[in-house]
Amino acid sequence: MSAGLRERKKLRTRAAIQKEALRLFLKKGFEETTIEEIAEAVEISPSTFFNYFPSKEAVVFQDDLDPLILAELDAQPPNVSPITALRNAMKKVIGRAAAQNDGFVRERLQLITRTPELRAAMLNQFAELIDEIAVPIARRVGKNPKDFAVRNMAGALLGVVIAAYFATAENPKADFLQEMDKAMAHLEKGLPL
Repeated sequence: MSAGLRERKKLRTRAAIQKEALRLFLKKGFEETTIEEIAEAVEISPSTFFNYFPSKEAVVFQDDLDPLILAELDAQPPNVSPITALRNAMKKVIGRAAAQNDGFVRERLQLITRTPELRAAMLNQFAELIDEIAVPIARRVGKNPKDFAVRNMAGALLGVVIAAYFATAENPKADFLQEMDKAMAHLEKGLPL
């Protein structure tokens, strides 16, 4: 079922806010850019901005991939290990999204890794993702999401994703999907040195 006109307009407005905010952040700096400037660039009011995002940080971090990745993780065959399941889910979802938004993703990664406030917010976001990833992993292995081993696995998975983020942000020729896949493969092998 396709989205109605109103829903499509909301999605376009949200995308326009993100695009203009990122453009301004890269041009002026994250701290120096105001919500009023973002709103003006999109031709909306600052109060309308807050209908879409609760803060400037949320504009940078908001994406629709996390729920899609978690759903795809849950859809992986039950005999697949948690690492392979997440690796497959990320390749499928991020691969589809990267084809459409590679420039945006790369610029966003660079902005996050170069802005101390956003780096700290990213780590907070990843801490929340550990809890979210633990749920489908726990279902997959028949354990409680609060189980130490389950949370450890979720943390390890996110750790290699973080390493892939930074590798991609530091190297303009790096491809995030390839870096992530390489990091997951290394984790699958037990992180040999």
